[in-house]
Amino acid sequence: MTASRLRRALVLDLDGVLLDTRPVMRQAWREVRERHGINVSFEAYEQHLGRPFDDIMEILGLTEADRLHETYAEASQRGCELARPFNGVEEVLHAFAAADWLLGVVTSKPLDRAAPLLARLGCPFAAVRTPSGPGRGKPAPDPLMLALVDLATDPASAMFVGDMAVDRECARRAGVPYVHAAWGYGEPGSPTPEIARDPQDLLRVLDTSCESGPFVAGSLL
Repeated sequence: MTASRLRRALVLDLDGVLLDTRPVMRQAWREVRERHGINVSFEAYEQHLGRPFDDIMEILGLTEADRLHETYAEASQRGCELARPFNGVEEVLHAFAAADWLLGVVTSKPLDRAAPLLARLGCPFAAVRTPSGPGRGKPAPDPLMLALVDLATDPASAMFVGDMAVDRECARRAGVPYVHAAWGYGEPGSPTPEIARDPQDLLRVLDTSCESGPFVAGSLL
């Protein structure tokens, strides 16, 4: 397949981009704190969203990450019904699919918790990369690059939508144009990347060609 014939790909983070999972995470972290006697606020945990759980525990100086993760995962499974797709996300995903874009997800949520949430969206995700796969987690470029391999497309023909600093760094290191989801949990950072105000705002890229390179104005490569 030549570069000019590569299909375009929309790759997205899950938490804070596709679904509002903050209520689930807050409840799960509360259970971790209570069961294990941990005095670390959810706000401190939330600052590092987007990284694999074990990496967050290391940053927070918490030991026995496996035990903490087991508690967190169990609580997350019980509270998964608290998660809700962001308004307009499903319609936007279907619009991209109808325009022959490939859809992918790169998330730090384990596959057993990500899959049921993604199934709610009813969209044909051609690639889903999670910490259970090979390579390093975000902010390393590995999961995004592997998703592009799954999608059989090039970085310049893809767009990654995230909401945390680790998403932006992952995209930069993978050479993929990045769009910051303003409806998510993190700040866009500096210099200011391309920003989508809401999910519907992503539709403007449907009319922009990627034939001659990055198609998102102001994207960082």
